[in-house]
Amino acid sequence: MTNIKDAIDTGGHPLGTWLSIGHPKVAEGVAQLDLDFVLVDMEHTTMSLETVENMARGVDAASSGTDTVVRVPWNDPVRLKRVVDIGVAGVMVPMIESAEEARALVDSIRYPPEGIRGIAGSRATGYGRNFEEYVANANGSILTIAQIETEKGLENAEEIASVKGIDALFVGPADLSGALGMFAEWDSAEFGDAIQQIIDASDRAGVPVGTLTVDIDAIDSRLEQGFDFLIAGKDIALLMNSVDRAIDDYAAALEEAITASYD
Repeated sequence: MTNIKDAIDTGGHPLGTWLSIGHPKVAEGVAQLDLDFVLVDMEHTTMSLETVENMARGVDAASSGTDTVVRVPWNDPVRLKRVVDIGVAGVMVPMIESAEEARALVDSIRYPPEGIRGIAGSRATGYGRNFEEYVANANGSILTIAQIETEKGLENAEEIASVKGIDALFVGPADLSGALGMFAEWDSAEFGDAIQQIIDASDRAGVPVGTLTVDIDAIDSRLEQGFDFLIAGKDIALLMNSVDRAIDDYAAALEEAITASYD
């Protein structure tokens, strides 16, 4: 399986899934499937950095080629530094609204003189064993995704995508729809137009764009919209939907069995 950064850079169409349950077992289990990456969410969960590190270990233990991408809570150089020191394949950063913010993101995960990332013997460097080699080659190797999910971000999408070091844009559908006053109107013409603006901007900048679809039945329509890659499904939603289906199947089978016993 191709590294997620290479897949994005070469115009591939990688597939990931969303992890909000903070347990290494979930990460390791899902990583055994034919996925290009998992997205570990730190923005809207209670996950600590230690939890994320153990989830990354779980993904690595699956030995399947699946990569770990982490969504940090904010465009903060300290948070970003600590996450990339874990040795994950990429980061996603919410609420990027300008080229200036995008440049700050890139600077945060690059070592001097290209950026401001602090240098230390972390897990990413093999705890110091690969220290010099890692530092020499790390810049530009970490997938860097900017989320577009505000009206200002929508207006500046092309400028954001054009910042050197931004590898991809990502539409945050819930926040973007809310910011535009059309929350959850996923299939409305107005929201479709806003999405198209971002897709067109990314095309002009030569940068791929992805999104999340919690509803896996919407995968076809999202690809038809022009998205280059997807995060399909969210762990807790997939679990609940599967249990809900089991409940319905059980009720139907029980009714059939009871009916048959009276025949």
